[in-house]
Amino acid sequence: MRPTLPARRLNFSSSHDLTLSTSQALTVSIFSCLSEGAAEICRLLKEECPVRDGLLTPLQIRDLTLVNRSVVSAMCLYSAGTNGVARTFHEAHLTRFALGGAGLIFTEATAISAEGRITPADLGIYTDKQAGRLGEIAGKIKELGSVPGIQISHAGRKGSGIAPWAAPGDYAGIDGFPWNIKAPSAIAAPGKATPEALTASEIDMLLQDWITAARRADAAGFEVLELHGAHGYLLHQFLSPLTNQRTDNWGGSLENRMRFPLEVVRAVRAAWPAGKPLFYRMSVGDGDNAHWSLADSVTFARRLKVLGVDVVDCSGGGIEDVTTRRPPGTHGYQVPWAAKLKHDTGVRTMAVGLITEAQQADSIIAQGQADLVAVARQNLVNPNWTALARHQLTGGYDGFPPQFASFLARWSDVVSALPPVADTAAHLRQLKE
Repeated sequence: MRPTLPARRLNFSSSHDLTLSTSQALTVSIFSCLSEGAAEICRLLKEECPVRDGLLTPLQIRDLTLVNRSVVSAMCLYSAGTNGVARTFHEAHLTRFALGGAGLIFTEATAISAEGRITPADLGIYTDKQAGRLGEIAGKIKELGSVPGIQISHAGRKGSGIAPWAAPGDYAGIDGFPWNIKAPSAIAAPGKATPEALTASEIDMLLQDWITAARRADAAGFEVLELHGAHGYLLHQFLSPLTNQRTDNWGGSLENRMRFPLEVVRAVRAAWPAGKPLFYRMSVGDGDNAHWSLADSVTFARRLKVLGVDVVDCSGGGIEDVTTRRPPGTHGYQVPWAAKLKHDTGVRTMAVGLITEAQQADSIIAQGQADLVAVARQNLVNPNWTALARHQLTGGYDGFPPQFASFLARWSDVVSALPPVADTAAHLRQLKE
């Protein structure tokens, strides 16, 4: 039995006077502890005051601890050449985010097979040479203090394309381009060739490709694996009734349409080490949500959690909105999806989509809308986005490498003592006179 203790009268100030019974005091929530006077409540109860999570709070997932909740999202760059091997460009691109303080850094969508590429210049992990080069980059990310993650993918009906900045002639003469594309059903994406419908035996072989890619990623030293099930690529194509019109066990009902993606998750989770986190990128919303609803996403996320997915990366679009894409109306426009899945399923979520400011990202975590925040284009603009966010939230420079932090602190003191830039020209004229 809980011991009976007298009520405590807590005096905060002339405007704060509160009496709590012991039972009430022992159930003071984290939200109460964020209110005025909370620290005194916690001290009087001899309990440690809960500290709210935020962008800079470490997060443990399985055996991995991330130093913060800031993630560099996977970004397709279509720059690997035709052999799928990462270049110096990719090494420089990814390691600079580690210097910039990001907790977790994902590669771009990395193809599990040659036929699964979006363009001939995609990264791949279907050969030992590809995996070996990616392993070198993963090692350098670790050396610089961040965690390397890899996103693996199959484009399905959206394969055999060209980079957004390329012209069709740029790929002329490339052996095997264009290649035959395959998908759940023979339904073309806008502007693409009509794919061949996958046979049952081909689906079985695809499952093995996912497994092999996961094993190669582990051997290469990646600590987090993400399955790309969003943006209209193969796994997403199986889920949507617009792209999956099969009449066998992999089509028709929601249960059947979820079957292959869930088979992939089950098989990859078994092949991926138990101590390493598994993420799944999902298009939680798509178009007007008439064909794939938010309720469908909740159902699917529950199944993902049961199978051992640790984080659902909550993105959107890729099938319905290929031709009807509308500009987002607000910053963080996909954050409510991350909050919905987190609240309704209990799975950890990662928020993404026009998250641009440090305070915005911190609030998403603090308010319990997501467990991680993924930032893409802002990191392209400023690879030090995470370190600068730490500075903006705490005032210090410890998010930068120590070689930078010492100079930046002294530089800041000097700059803060200077007159405004607008006054500098006049000041220089006075000196000349």
